[in-house]
Amino acid sequence: MSGSGHSDTETRDLPDGLEEFIAAAGWGDAAITAIPGDASFRRYFRLRRDDLPQTAMLMHAPPPEENPTPFLDVAYWLAQNDMRAPAIYAEDAAKGWVLTEDFGDERMREYVDAHPDAEMPAYEAAVDALVELHKRPAGPLAHYDMAVYQREAGLLTEWYAPALGLKVDKAGYEAAWEKALAPMLERQRPGVTVLRDYHAENIMLLGDPRSGAPQGLIDFQDALVGHPAYDLVSLLQDARRDVSRALEAEMLSRYAKAAGTDEHFRADYARLGAQRNAKIVGIFTRLYKRDGKPRYLDMIPRVWKAMERDLANPALKPVSEWFDNNIPDELRKNGGGTIR
Repeated sequence: MSGSGHSDTETRDLPDGLEEFIAAAGWGDAAITAIPGDASFRRYFRLRRDDLPQTAMLMHAPPPEENPTPFLDVAYWLAQNDMRAPAIYAEDAAKGWVLTEDFGDERMREYVDAHPDAEMPAYEAAVDALVELHKRPAGPLAHYDMAVYQREAGLLTEWYAPALGLKVDKAGYEAAWEKALAPMLERQRPGVTVLRDYHAENIMLLGDPRSGAPQGLIDFQDALVGHPAYDLVSLLQDARRDVSRALEAEMLSRYAKAAGTDEHFRADYARLGAQRNAKIVGIFTRLYKRDGKPRYLDMIPRVWKAMERDLANPALKPVSEWFDNNIPDELRKNGGGTIR
């Protein structure tokens, strides 16, 4: 880095405008370390100043490919509602720059895998955070309506089915989802803030969960207003790590007791579980076929297994019957089959 600052990342690798932005934000002398990421256009850097104990996280999400405004809007709303989103230190959304509080590297996923006795308190805290979030009026966000549910579920027929060489009834698929989801739509109004990707890799641990340390929220830029069961599905039917059936049941009971759910809640949880898992199967297939990221294929059997459990709920009968008629049994028993 030029001037009095220094960098662990070569200056030639830094995006244009970075030094000017952090200088204006008061971090011009910071050491800069690039954070490896999976996103195509979004990049992250950790800033460290000798005169401060805390570090900061710099996100570059440059338009037109990226737009940091939704992230900023949700972050500010969460902070105003006493939820633990990273504080915003500086921003220039037009150029894609956001400087935030650094939650560190301790993701819930790796921590509980390494410390099994921390799993229960970590999940309890994550569920309790949803209870608190759902006590607030929903944020000023778009609604999770039938069109969004259909578009997401349709990723399975759009990407997964062709990848397996399956000719499927797309119109029947959409009709089945319409029938299964329609009874739920009225129950998700006025709705709660749905973070949409609330799972163990997007929950940062700000200390040992066994001691009651807080957790931080990230990756919430796609938030919508929807059903309170959705983020529970994300957390308890996690595509990226195994959550035992016993833990899932216990956390559902914990939420129900604290939030006061109705007699339809478990069926709606299954509806959203099947819908979300169908979406993820499609997304993970797309990440491989379109984006050349094969590591996501290894997660599909876990997602498929959870989806099959959801489809067994009577509320999903129309969708379950579609799967019976369109997806060969040997593929279903084999975690969705082998995608090449």
